[in-house]
Amino acid sequence: MAPKHPKRPRDPNQWAKFMVDIATGAAEDQPSPGDNNKNPAAVQLGRLGGLRGGKARAEKLTPTQRADIARKAAQARYGKKP
Repeated sequence: MAPKHPKRPRDPNQWAKFMVDIATGAAEDQPSPGDNNKNPAAVQLGRLGGLRGGKARAEKLTPTQRADIARKAAQARYGKKP
C-alpha cells in the first residue's frame, strides 16, 4: 500500500524548506495517485468480508477450540521471558 503523504525529510532544515515549498505551492502535499486507482466496489466487498470474518469463525468454533486458541495466544504473548 502506498503511503498517503510523501516522505518527509528528517533534517530539520530540509523539512522547513519542504514546508515553505508546500506553502508557496512549489511542492504538493497530497496523497499519492496510486490510492485513486482502487475499484470502490472491490474495496467495499473486501471490507464487508473483513467485518464478517472473525464473528463467523467464532460461531463455528467449539468452546474447547476457542480455549485452545486463547491459550496458544497467551503463551505467544506472555510466555517469552525478556
